[in-house]
Amino acid sequence: MALIISDVESKLLNLKDEDIIIENNGHIHPCIGCFGCWVKTPGRCIIKDDYSDTGEKLGKCNELIIVSKCTYGSYSPFVKNVLDRAISYIHPDFVIRKGEMHHKRRYDNSIIMKVYFYGEAISEQEKETARNLAKANAVNYDGLVQKVVFLKSRDELRGMSL
Repeated sequence: MALIISDVESKLLNLKDEDIIIENNGHIHPCIGCFGCWVKTPGRCIIKDDYSDTGEKLGKCNELIIVSKCTYGSYSPFVKNVLDRAISYIHPDFVIRKGEMHHKRRYDNSIIMKVYFYGEAISEQEKETARNLAKANAVNYDGLVQKVVFLKSRDELRGMSL
């Protein structure tokens, strides 16, 4: 199953029936850094909105597809906020991964990431930063990046197989 985190309307995306999409409904609260998802309600954000189960959804997928406007080599504010709210996917305990200390996985799934950035005039420096960010996210999730794609417009997503 694929989990798709997207800042574009789902009608632009070529989705499969089993795919789960997280899109902007206009009512996402930011992560407050309380770590309640680790201590008080393990695996679930304590903020009560439509995004409190994002970490659980991540724990059920084997493919994470991110569709985002490239904002200074990073994700759009909405996508970044969703990823922040998904911190409950990882466990507070640490492991050494690729010679670095990271949080261990809470779930047994292994994630393959595909990231689609769009935007006019994305510089080579922004592309490099975005690729590095996706790779760092994959290491944190104990997963792999399959591809990072750059598009000039979100309209290029229409009908594309993700």
